[in-house]
Amino acid sequence: MLKRTLIGLIRSHELTGDRAKDPVLKSHFYKLSKEKAWEEVVSTLKKMQGYKVLHEVQSVGEIVLEKRTAFGRTMDITVSVINVNPVLSAVDIYSASRGSFGDLGSNYRVIIDLYRTLDKKLTAYKVK
Repeated sequence: MLKRTLIGLIRSHELTGDRAKDPVLKSHFYKLSKEKAWEEVVSTLKKMQGYKVLHEVQSVGEIVLEKRTAFGRTMDITVSVINVNPVLSAVDIYSASRGSFGDLGSNYRVIIDLYRTLDKKLTAYKVK
């Protein structure tokens, strides 16, 4: 966590993906069709405290969220639901803080929080 805070001094964004070096930032896969995964992810995100759903585009598979930090900064978060094959979907997250300075690792913590919540909701479909 100290490493993320130090990196966060200069960087104000974080993203997940298949090729992420940090295992926490790897894409999460679920044994669901894209449509079913979309419904589950959207319903879960709408119920989360502290997050506001700004925009959702099902055809593209993106949900845009906003979160305000305790210090008044705003974070823009994009959650993507990607169709890997007819019975497998992936979820990736991009989080960025508005402002000129780093985020002190808050985008990293937001991604961990979102993945933890989604994994708890979709635990039966999680691919290890």
